[in-house]
Amino acid sequence: MNKIYKHIASLSKFFKKMCFGLTKDEEAINDAVQELMLYFLQMNPETLKNIYDKDGEDGIIRYGAVVLKRSLTSVRSPFYYKYRKYYKNLVGMTHKNTSSSYDKIQNEYHNSIYNMPEQDQTEEAKWEKLERIDLILEKFHWYEKRMFELYYTEKNTFDSIAEKTGISRNHIFTTIQNTRNKIIKKIENE
Repeated sequence: MNKIYKHIASLSKFFKKMCFGLTKDEEAINDAVQELMLYFLQMNPETLKNIYDKDGEDGIIRYGAVVLKRSLTSVRSPFYYKYRKYYKNLVGMTHKNTSSSYDKIQNEYHNSIYNMPEQDQTEEAKWEKLERIDLILEKFHWYEKRMFELYYTEKNTFDSIAEKTGISRNHIFTTIQNTRNKIIKKIENE
């Protein structure tokens, strides 16, 4: 298996080049390729061995291409939940986002709170916004606050929160959505 893992690691530059057909954001590409490498490591070893034995490097490349495409284009991918959902929702708190296109989300993200110097804003202003959200959360019920933190700060999915807490996924979704809406309303009223 070590031979297979070493071979997969040697393909990382190739996978990065492959991603440029989906997005030009180098940060997203690096994150997606790292997540792909982790995906291969966590994959069932027998399945990976079967792919490698049957098709060799070509099989690994084709399998990796599918995972990368799903990662960079689908809002249901683990990559999206782990890396992009949190930033999309931060952007959504400052203005409404009507598109689910990955590149549009990326553009909005990069033109929002984390690129403040380009908009004549300081690093301090960015943290003031995040602190304002934290202060608003402090006034909420502990349950709402904890669910919000589990979802946005700790980057859990609804399913993983449900598994950890024993609370239904639908109830968690409703709680987080209501908390988010309350935060947005408080920010708009300030």
